[in-house]
Amino acid sequence: MSRLLYTLSAEDGLSRDLLAATDYQAGRMELRNFPDGESYVRILDDVKGRDVAILCQLHRPDTKVLPLLLLADTLHDLGASKVGLIAPYLSYMRQDKRFREGEGVSSHYFARLISQHLDWLIAVDPHLHRIHALDEVYTVPAVALTAVEPIAHWLREHVEKPLVIGPDSESEQWAARVGEAAGCPWEVLSKQRFGDRDVRVSVPHVDQYRDHTPVLVDDIISTGKTMLQAASHLHEAGLQGTICIGVHGIFADGALEEMRAAGVRVVTSNSIPDDSNEIDLAPLIARELASGPCLECD
Repeated sequence: MSRLLYTLSAEDGLSRDLLAATDYQAGRMELRNFPDGESYVRILDDVKGRDVAILCQLHRPDTKVLPLLLLADTLHDLGASKVGLIAPYLSYMRQDKRFREGEGVSSHYFARLISQHLDWLIAVDPHLHRIHALDEVYTVPAVALTAVEPIAHWLREHVEKPLVIGPDSESEQWAARVGEAAGCPWEVLSKQRFGDRDVRVSVPHVDQYRDHTPVLVDDIISTGKTMLQAASHLHEAGLQGTICIGVHGIFADGALEEMRAAGVRVVTSNSIPDDSNEIDLAPLIARELASGPCLECD
C-alpha cells in the first residue's frame, strides 16, 4: 500500500519534487477555516493502515502549528499507521535556554508538543546551539539533515572559482564543511577591535583570491545585516560580485530587497518558498524518506 504525503501549505513546489522522487502519493484533504476562524480538517483518502507524511514549512509557524496538529491527530484517529513530519525549516529552536528571568524555554516545549502528536521528524539544518542533537529534546525519531552537499553541488554547477567565506567566527565550521564539499578554498572574516567604535574586518590571505568569487554562507538569513556588512568588507578588500547563500531565507520585512539593492546575489534553498530559491532539497529529503526514521519507528 503506497505511502501518502499531505502538504500543509499552498507552496507545493517542494511537495511536487518529493512526490516525483519517492514512492509517496499526494494525499487529498480539505483544510479551511470556519467563519469564526477555527480550523476544519477533512481527509479524502482511506488512510487506515497506511504510512503518512506531512510536509509543513514552519516559517512564521504560529498560524500553521494548530492545523498541523489537528491534521496529525485526524490521520491517527482515522487509522493511519504512522504519521511523520517533514519540516525543512524547523521553528522554535533558538530559545534553547532561559536567557532572562521569567522566560520560557520554548524549544523544549515545542519539541514536547510535536513529539506528542507525530511519530517521526525530518528537518534540515535546524538551529542547533546549546541543543546538540534533536533527540535531546524530541522523544520521537528525529533526523537533522544538512544542506552542505546540495550547496556544494550548486557551487560546482554555477560558480567559477568560488571562495567560501564565513561572515563571523561562529560560521567557521559551516564554511569549512561547504568549502571542503565543493572542493574550493574557504576563509572566515577576522575582526580586530582597536577601540569601542573601531572594529576592522579583514579577509585572511585576500591577495591569493583576487580572481575568485566570494560566497558568503550561513544557515539562516533573517535581517541580512550580517551578510550585508560582510559583503561591504569584501568589496573594500577588493573582492567583487559577492554571492550570499542561506539555507533558510526567513527574510524579515524588506531584507531581501535591501540585499539585492546593495548589489549582492542572494541564493537560498527551497526550505522556505521564495524567488531566491535555487538549491533543491528534494533529493536530500527523498533519500532520507527511503531509509530514515519513517521506516524505523514501529
